Amino acid sequence: MTAIAVTIAGSDSGGGAGIQADLKTFSALGVYGASVITALTAQNTIGVQGIHDVPPTFVTQQIDSVFSDLTINAVKVGMLSQPAIIEAVAEGLTRYSATRIVLDPVMVAASGDRLLAPQAVDALRRVLLPMALLVTPNLPEAAALLDEPLAQDEQAMCRQAERILALGPKAVLVKGGHGTGLESTDILMDQQGIRRFAASRIDTRNTHGTGCTLSSAIAAGLAKGLSLDDAVAAGKSFISAAIGASDQLQIGRGDGPVHHFHAKWS
Repeated sequence: MTAIAVTIAGSDSGGGAGIQADLKTFSALGVYGASVITALTAQNTIGVQGIHDVPPTFVTQQIDSVFSDLTINAVKVGMLSQPAIIEAVAEGLTRYSATRIVLDPVMVAASGDRLLAPQAVDALRRVLLPMALLVTPNLPEAAALLDEPLAQDEQAMCRQAERILALGPKAVLVKGGHGTGLESTDILMDQQGIRRFAASRIDTRNTHGTGCTLSSAIAAGLAKGLSLDDAVAAGKSFISAAIGASDQLQIGRGDGPVHHFHAKWS
C-alpha cells in the first residue's frame, strides 16, 4: 500500500512554507501528498504581501474530491484564516471519519504577518482542536490559544500543554523553537504523560516554514504507520536536519526556508 497524506492549508507563493513545504516534506519522507488549498498568499522570504481566502464551498469541494478517491492515511491541517473555512474543514473531516489529524494552529507567519483572523481563534479552539490526534503550537500560538503570556520555561510549557489538552485533542506538542538556551525542546503531552524532545539550537536565520515542515513530517510518519511518539521523534530529527542544512540554500533576501531535500540534494 502507498502511504498517502493530505495537507489542508494555505499556499506560500515563495515555496518555503504552507502547502509547498508540506508537499516537499511528504515527498522527502516517501509519502504521496495530496492537498486542499484554503488560501492563496502573496508571500516571499521578506513577508506576506497579500492573502486571498478560498471560498468555503470550494474548500469543501476539494475535500470531497480527495477523500472520495484516495485512501488517506493521515491529515495535516495548517492555515485556516476564517471561521467559515474552519467549519468547512471540520465538517469535511467528520464526513470522511478522518482520525490521524495533525493540527498546526498557524496564526502568525515567521515574518510577523498575521495569518489567522482574530475572530477565527475561537472557532479553531472550539471546532477543530477536539478533532485532532495532535496539535502542534509554538510558544506564541500556545499563548494565543489560551489567552495567556508566553511560556518562559519548560515548566510553563508543560502547564500550557495541559490546558490545551483539556480543550479536547488527544495529544499536544508545544514547540520550543521560539525559546532560548542551547537546546530547542518540544514537550509532548497526552493522557499517558509527558515526553521531552530536545535538539541543539541551530544559529541560522533560515527557519521559514519550520512549523509547517515539522507538523507535516509527523503526519508523514503517522501515514506510514508509526506510533505517535515515533512519528514525533522522526519529525523532530527531520526538521533539525532541515534547519541545519538550510544555509546550503540561497533563497531570497529575507529569512530563507529550511532545506526539505537535505538528504537528496548534493
